[in-house]
Amino acid sequence: MTLTREISIGNIRIGGDNPIVLIAGPCSIESESSAMRHAKALKDITGRLGISFVYKASYDKANRTSIDSFRGPGLKKGLKILKSIKDKLGLPVLSDVHCRGDVKEAARVLDIIQIPAFLSRQTDLIVAAAKTGKVVNIKKGQFLAPWDMRHVVKKIESAGNKNIILTERGASFGYNNLVSDFRSILVMKDLRYPVVYDATHSVQTPGGLDDKSGGEKRFIPYLSMAAAACGVNGIFVEVHENPDKALSDGPNMIKLDELEAMLIKIKRVERACQTSGR
Repeated sequence: MTLTREISIGNIRIGGDNPIVLIAGPCSIESESSAMRHAKALKDITGRLGISFVYKASYDKANRTSIDSFRGPGLKKGLKILKSIKDKLGLPVLSDVHCRGDVKEAARVLDIIQIPAFLSRQTDLIVAAAKTGKVVNIKKGQFLAPWDMRHVVKKIESAGNKNIILTERGASFGYNNLVSDFRSILVMKDLRYPVVYDATHSVQTPGGLDDKSGGEKRFIPYLSMAAAACGVNGIFVEVHENPDKALSDGPNMIKLDELEAMLIKIKRVERACQTSGR
């Protein structure tokens, strides 16, 4: 099994022979109180299980299906909320960045700058994020083969940045559907950077509910365990106290109180693979 480069995110280490890291949180920042509640709950859960954890929430979801869809509080207010979570709870934070104009300000707060899958070929945005020196998590586009990610890696490396995480989030499979090809985890690990599996967006049905995306969240635990068996370095999952009332991506988020049971199963798979030598 390929060992990847070890990347530092504060006190957290991802890649190498380190255990699976969890990246989790609601799809969008719905309010400061909601963001803080979710962050505290996730910190408690991962603390009990001994899992390293990065808090994720988007300050602006600029790639919504409809012009009327909820996007979040925006750059300034969103970053202020994420900084509060970072300072008060001691958690590293991640959020999506959709345009070059946000990069400099976002880098003052974020520990990980995430490039959305739809923007995984936007050279100027990728290079701008890389030049901050921050960890860059770039999601493989639904339209890309896993081996094509070597070109994305070279764009980030061209700025002298080797703090790179690659995320698998499914591939387009006909209209309004995605499928996970777990070979992609192994292919991308051959690039020697940590690979994360986005279990949330891999079960999304883009535009599946006409003016918004649908999802099949019941598959999230099973696909996450499959990714763990493939030696993934991290699991990305969006959670919500009440997904049915979430302001974005509810159909492909799991309920917060179901997360702990899922993580226990993932840890069992990870241990079993380590014991067997995978």
